Amino acid sequence: MKHILIKPFAMSMAITAGLALAGCKTAPPTMYQWEDYQPQVYQHFKGESPEQQIAAMEKGLLEIASRSKNPPPGYHAHLGLLYAMTDKQDLALAQFEIEKKLFPESTTYMDFLLKNTKKSEK
Repeated sequence: MKHILIKPFAMSMAITAGLALAGCKTAPPTMYQWEDYQPQVYQHFKGESPEQQIAAMEKGLLEIASRSKNPPPGYHAHLGLLYAMTDKQDLALAQFEIEKKLFPESTTYMDFLLKNTKKSEK
């Protein structure tokens, strides 16, 4: 009779211990450091001035670099588009090249932006 009661008790203790240990697990580190990227994209669509967005995104890049992290996909591309909007074509081209290098899957789009930005320079 004692044998029958010990098994459910031992089983419930094992489950409780397993749940307690699972709760102690920390979240894995994120792959990218987002900083203000998403709010800046939102501000872009709301009509905030490109100069304000550029300042915020440049500050974000400095913070990301200071933590030895990587910016997310699209960060440099968006910054490049903002530079292009403010007639800073050289900076725009540099950002598109960085995006292309960091995220090869964006090559087709970055080549398109590079080609069109170079055309608008002339």
